[in-house]
Amino acid sequence: MKKAIHFGAGNIGRGFIGKLLADAGIHVIFADVNQEIVQKLRQDGQYQVKIVGSECQWQTVKNVTAVNSASDEIDEHITQVDLITTAVGPNVLDIIAKTIATGIQKRLDSGNTTPLNIIACENMIRGSSHLKEQVYLHLAADYHAKADTLIGFVDSAVDRIVPPAETSDNILDVTVESFSEWIVDELQFVGDIPEIPGMEKTDNLMAYIERKLFTLNTGHCITAYLGCLKGFQTVKESIEDAAIYADVKQAMTESGEVLIHRYQFDRQAHAAYIEKILSRFANPYLIDDVERVGRQPIRKLGENDRLIKPLRGTMGYGIANAALLKGIAAALKYTNASDPQAVELQAYLSQHGVLATLAHYANLDEHGTEAKQVEAIYNTL
Repeated sequence: MKKAIHFGAGNIGRGFIGKLLADAGIHVIFADVNQEIVQKLRQDGQYQVKIVGSECQWQTVKNVTAVNSASDEIDEHITQVDLITTAVGPNVLDIIAKTIATGIQKRLDSGNTTPLNIIACENMIRGSSHLKEQVYLHLAADYHAKADTLIGFVDSAVDRIVPPAETSDNILDVTVESFSEWIVDELQFVGDIPEIPGMEKTDNLMAYIERKLFTLNTGHCITAYLGCLKGFQTVKESIEDAAIYADVKQAMTESGEVLIHRYQFDRQAHAAYIEKILSRFANPYLIDDVERVGRQPIRKLGENDRLIKPLRGTMGYGIANAALLKGIAAALKYTNASDPQAVELQAYLSQHGVLATLAHYANLDEHGTEAKQVEAIYNTL
């Protein structure tokens, strides 16, 4: 039986990638620093996933265990497994890179010449390529050439809404939506590509990365930011507001025009994809808090992220972008005292104003038309 380490035993790890691996008959070793979850996974060897769509169903995920990712035990597992996946969040990838590098070095020293593929399943562009750069910073230079032949870092695009855990007697229970999408770059594997139902292969990953980023991620955060301004608590409440629905759909239509121009997506098929995303936001079984979706606004306002990158696409192709500009203005309005990025953003805005803030965090020309339009909208919200 094949074995995999999955870094991140949180809701996304258990409810999405870890589940797909286990369902494919792979023995999954979750790696996490939460000792309570690690101990429970080791004790039970299984957990329950509630899948919500047009109806609800419970599924049992079996053949799993766990290890504390800060322990030496993780190194021994890395020397033996066939696959490593992650769902830890972009900021934590750099932290686990040293652990992975140590394990790879021991794997190569042990004489294991079986290919190992590593897939970062994160909400970021080319996350596995980024992880490779970080791993190689910690891997001795004389190991790099051998690692290049035996270790594949496979970029992926992932999409599944996993809301915060519902109240349960079991800390391992997790709720996920029925929709899921995991697309991998088939050109980056070393050795055979594992057959995992639910993992799709493509030779044009960037098209799907940007489709998800420009549609699901763009629409999700704009829904949250506009919802916050109206005092809504959840994404569902927000998208059921007619004005917010219209703004979000228009923003995704604008970003969709960029995709159609850039990747020749079929216009009708993409319109149907947008409708699917909107229906997911309105899923009555998914209680997704707008504060959770809106957190880390500085990251979301980055020039290569879900708001500014599609905006830059509209600027490049001469596409209308009024709804995207409104979404960016709403992001600048986001306040959350428990989110350090929101606190930092508001402090910078207070001191420097909208135009300088956009230049600083989004790398938008503060003298450009778009920045000035965002400022004008910001002053009306």
